[in-house]
Order: sequence, then structure tokens, then C-alpha cells
Amino acid sequence: MTRHVDLLGTLFMIWGALSLVLSLAMVALGLAALAILSSAGSGEPAAGFAANFLAALFLSLAALALLCGGVHLWDAFALHRRREWARPVGIVLGILDLAIVPFGTALGAYALWVLTNARSRETMPPPAA
Repeated sequence: MTRHVDLLGTLFMIWGALSLVLSLAMVALGLAALAILSSAGSGEPAAGFAANFLAALFLSLAALALLCGGVHLWDAFALHRRREWARPVGIVLGILDLAIVPFGTALGAYALWVLTNARSRETMPPPAA
């Protein structure tokens, strides 16, 4: 079962890295929307509102993707080191990943299968009570 825990850690690293790349793309889109906002001027208030809304949306999604990617990377390294808190954090991440169809669903299902398995519990020490 240690191979599965290591594989899950590697998959969490890849997922976290992809989330960080996605956050950079969202920042670029948010900055582009801000550039549109500044070039629209005061002539068209509807275009200014739409650009402002999109900039806020993209920058918020970038922050969310950055947070998600960072937590996945953090937990991936903890899974490789067999930290006691990595298992419950991984279970929560697996549950959250289930909502991201299709790849997050597969990753979340695999994470839940690995981390709730009785043999993987033996691999990782239980959290201190």
C-alpha cells in the first residue's frame, strides 16, 4: 500500500502544479480584463462594468486556484514523508476534488480509496489524540 500512498503524493504534486499554472493563466486573463477596462474609457459604461466584473472574477479564481494548488503540493510532500496529518488533509482534498469533473473526480476517488483503506492506515501513523 505504500506504493499507492507514494503515487497519490505524486498525483497531488502534478495536480497542484497544474493548479498553479492555471492560476497564472487566470491572473493573465484578469490583467487583460483590466487593460480593456482602462482602454474603454468612460464612453461605454456597460463595457467598463463587464470588464471590471471579469477582472474581479478571474483574479478571484486565480487566488482560489493558487490556494488549491498550494494545499495539494503541501499535502503531497507530507504524504511522501508520511506525516500524521497528511491523511486527514488528503481525505478532505479528495472529497473536494470529486467536484472537478472528470480528472478531479478520478483523483478524488483514488485519494479516498487509498487514504481510507485499512492497509494505508497502517502505513501512516495515526494523528495524536
